[in-house]
Amino acid sequence: MCIRDSIYTGGTTGVPKGAALTHANLIFDVMALDQWMQIPQEPGGQPEQLRRGGVHCFLGVLPLYHSFGQTINMLWACLTASRLVCIPDPRAGNPPFTEVLKAVEQNRATILAAVPTIFVAFNNHPLLDKFDLSSMQGCGSGGAPMPVEVAKKFEAKTGAIIFECYGLSETAPLATGNPSNKETRKFGSVGFPVSNTDVKILEMTTGTEELPRGDDGEIAISGPQVMQGYWQKPAENDAVFREIDGRRYFLTGDIGHVDDEGYIVITDRKKDLIIVGGFNCYPREVEEVLYAHPKVALAAVVGVPDPKSGEAVKAYIQLVPGATATEEEIIDFCRERLAGYKRPRSVEFREALPTSVIGKVLRRVLRDEARENA
Repeated sequence: MCIRDSIYTGGTTGVPKGAALTHANLIFDVMALDQWMQIPQEPGGQPEQLRRGGVHCFLGVLPLYHSFGQTINMLWACLTASRLVCIPDPRAGNPPFTEVLKAVEQNRATILAAVPTIFVAFNNHPLLDKFDLSSMQGCGSGGAPMPVEVAKKFEAKTGAIIFECYGLSETAPLATGNPSNKETRKFGSVGFPVSNTDVKILEMTTGTEELPRGDDGEIAISGPQVMQGYWQKPAENDAVFREIDGRRYFLTGDIGHVDDEGYIVITDRKKDLIIVGGFNCYPREVEEVLYAHPKVALAAVVGVPDPKSGEAVKAYIQLVPGATATEEEIIDFCRERLAGYKRPRSVEFREALPTSVIGKVLRRVLRDEARENA
């Protein structure tokens, strides 16, 4: 077995672990990606695989030591003989993020893979309309759930299509993908498993019983892209792998379900679940509502200790540049759209929310901070 250097997980909900991936894991994943992601490559054209030989320009805003940046940017660009323009610091420029917009215009970038916070930065950039972004064709979003309102705003402003994908460092990373056309793509879902990949929704206590469509459970993945295991972590490996129907499945720690049309929907991370008076509250549902508020740029929802209900919902918000809002305004906005136990009990405004190296908002940091101060 030829193991490439272990790729470490992002540590979004805990300490990073080394995911041991073989060359075969990575090669399968980039070939599955290339087969799955088909887009029109000229006005009025039919969706097709990316054309070879320098036709496309990838804009690399993700670090190449992370599985997302490595597979989606570096390996896919190599497979298709495309240009890859790397942006060492996407926040660079005055105002921040301006260098990314310049790079799109100057290099006529066609493909962008990024986490949702990058698309938020596009949407809220005060100089967005001054740059020519018409070259952009396909944009893959992953690493964290894409708020529906963010995707709609980005497409309206740029004309590109966003197709949301799902995976983890442990799956090299791609496991599922939305169809990369607007007719069959479904906002709020991560599509279907890529080739030779199977996804099950399992009961969360034992991780052995498969649940029916519509029921939330833990997402389990089996396929050629799944890692060999965590590097030198035998106990963790015993906890995350299950043998089901003769196949080896990886328990992702993500909660989700399969809807009536077969699309996979990510509900949230198991570790981020908030239990309010015995009721399950998923942060993503609350965050989706917050992102619909016109003054909200970034949002993160966590559970904080509460003497009456055990936990209460707290929202952390980064406002769009130049906007002002009050805690009461945000809570009133949520009151009209969420059940009582899901509404934020408190709101804290921040100039910036903590993010990982690829730009994922770190709920864990905010949750730990809130509990230390409780």
